[in-house]
Amino acid sequence: MATPSPIVEIIPQVQSYDWGKLGKDGSKVAEYSKHLSDFQYDQEKPYAELWMGTHSSLPSKLIDGKLLSDHLASDPIKLLGKPISDQYGSRLPFLFKVLAIGKALSIQAHPDRPLAIKLHKERPDVYKDDNHKPEMAIAITPFSGFCGFRPLNQISQYLENVPEFAAVIGQETSKRFLEAIPSNSSQPSITSSTSSDQASVKAHQTLLKELFAKLMNASTELVTEQIRKLIKRIETEGGRKKPFGTDEELLLRLNDQFPDDIGIFCTFVLNVVRLEPGQAAFLQADEPHAYLTGDIVECMASSDNVVRAGLTPKLRDVPTLTEMLTYSYGPSASQLMKPSLFKSCQHTTLYDPPIEEFSVLLTKLSPGEQDQHPPINGPSILIVTQGSGTISVQGQEISPKHEGQVYFIAAGTPVKITAKQSDFVSYRAFVEAAGQA
Repeated sequence: MATPSPIVEIIPQVQSYDWGKLGKDGSKVAEYSKHLSDFQYDQEKPYAELWMGTHSSLPSKLIDGKLLSDHLASDPIKLLGKPISDQYGSRLPFLFKVLAIGKALSIQAHPDRPLAIKLHKERPDVYKDDNHKPEMAIAITPFSGFCGFRPLNQISQYLENVPEFAAVIGQETSKRFLEAIPSNSSQPSITSSTSSDQASVKAHQTLLKELFAKLMNASTELVTEQIRKLIKRIETEGGRKKPFGTDEELLLRLNDQFPDDIGIFCTFVLNVVRLEPGQAAFLQADEPHAYLTGDIVECMASSDNVVRAGLTPKLRDVPTLTEMLTYSYGPSASQLMKPSLFKSCQHTTLYDPPIEEFSVLLTKLSPGEQDQHPPINGPSILIVTQGSGTISVQGQEISPKHEGQVYFIAAGTPVKITAKQSDFVSYRAFVEAAGQA
């Protein structure tokens, strides 16, 4: 049997969801897909996700049409490395994506592994697999999203200053919350894992859970009434044109996208995180979030499990969501990752979240520059997102012709990336055997 090539081009798959950016609005998913032979570009179509991996919902293929998973199964030790093959079989433990977000995704969270197993067993038609789904987002263009609960004194300030929000929460719960967490308090940046006063944290988390459950279980009639009052008040106070990034602009935009939806009120309980290109956020399992705008590279454990409760026409599972969350809280900055340079490389940044299934490299080269990635003890997928250059692997030199070309790289393979006449940018997702990263 012939030895498999250490690098092969793979064909990613495109998802068109309603929330995706339209082709005419500069969807990066559309831009990165235009070279695909079976891709039919339509400027009025929303192009939402580009999938790269072996997940059965939308698996990648080789140029000859062979499934990437079948290619890996042909020589898993050579292609994946023995430790990764022993641990995960012949499928990749991560799913690599590009997302182009034209309007808000659902208010959602992803289950941890024990809950995923339970949900998949009970409702396999809704929860398609039994894996957890921690995920990381790296901004390609300016990005915003809901990520985690706000510091609690900020929520108290909204209870005092937004009567429509307080009306949905209800007088009793609002009073209890405000008595425990005054709006003028100096709320520390604490989560369940960082505070020295665990009893206080636990009490605050219980109050936050009560408030969030009241919000998400509020009657449709009450929510509709209060959202319409809120939107009318915002429009009365200076019209519809509000500066981008303000609460008022976000509330109006969400109501345009999802009229009268309960998720609009999540503006007052969830952080709005903003990322500039190259910045990243990591989302643990059981943490609430919703992407709002921008284009990102996303990597996650290989799962498609989503528990939704707002800003969506899809199935909502409010009881599961409100029970599964950790109710950690803190400022938006606490959601940001701190990347570092990758080993001996000068131009490659490592994003290394605290989970075993994946890490991501971002290589940005100016004309004439190069970086040598030392061998990684596990498989990887690389996507070219800008410019022209070469990828050299064990004497084989590849010159991608298009942005959006994607390559699988076998375990233990040194990779040299060189920019030619223009800047050259690539993202590389990988998994490495424990103790090797």
